Amino acid sequence: MIEIKNVSKKFEKSIDKKNKINFFADKDISFEVKDGEILGLLGPNGAGKTTLLRMIAGIMRPTSGEILIDKKDYNKNDIEIKKDLSFLSGNTKLYKDISPVELLKMCSEYYDMDKSLVDKRIDEVVKRFDMEQFKNQRIGALSTGQTQRVGVARCVLHDPHTYILDEATSGLDIISSQVILDFIKEERDKGKCIIHSTHYMEEAENICDRVVLINKGEIIAIGTPKQIEKETKTTNIRDAFFKLIGGNNNEME
Repeated sequence: MIEIKNVSKKFEKSIDKKNKINFFADKDISFEVKDGEILGLLGPNGAGKTTLLRMIAGIMRPTSGEILIDKKDYNKNDIEIKKDLSFLSGNTKLYKDISPVELLKMCSEYYDMDKSLVDKRIDEVVKRFDMEQFKNQRIGALSTGQTQRVGVARCVLHDPHTYILDEATSGLDIISSQVILDFIKEERDKGKCIIHSTHYMEEAENICDRVVLINKGEIIAIGTPKQIEKETKTTNIRDAFFKLIGGNNNEME
């Protein structure tokens, strides 16, 4: 379970050579993600999604508020939490001159996995993400969809309980996207705890049990897609979002 309690993140930026201002990327954010649930995090570019996900993953620390992963906080249990967590960022770069299998073996050492089980687990992951045909090729020679599958495989190798997925299907073809989405649903059904951030409103509507709509660093709605549509008198999450912010937004895809 993930618990986010009144979390804010403040940054400082320069407006000229002499003056600086403070601004909040996220402000007073509170929600929870249950085990056996996919929670969608939706919003336009600059809404604060990635900053929030990085705080939940322990990469950044909140300016204020509290984040608990299975009742543990990062201040006291940083390594313990991260060993059972997976964070996938859309802009994560992979080593280009090694193969997927070599990358997975390297990651198994990072996760301190039982060496007697590593080869079997790599075989399982390679099969699950349909990587057999390119598992020994250079990552730099793979297509975008193949590379993204390798990125996901890297994140799930250690069989984590908590998943934080930032644009896991961004820019992928329909086949690669479906492989990843099917995997996410399978992990939900195993009782895993999953946050899935995406620009694709229709994807979120199909896969997420609940969604959090965020705009300008603040939550504007939380609930199941059907609940939010009913409250806004709309027929889909995209229209519900636009109605809640009072108009259109060109940054939404």
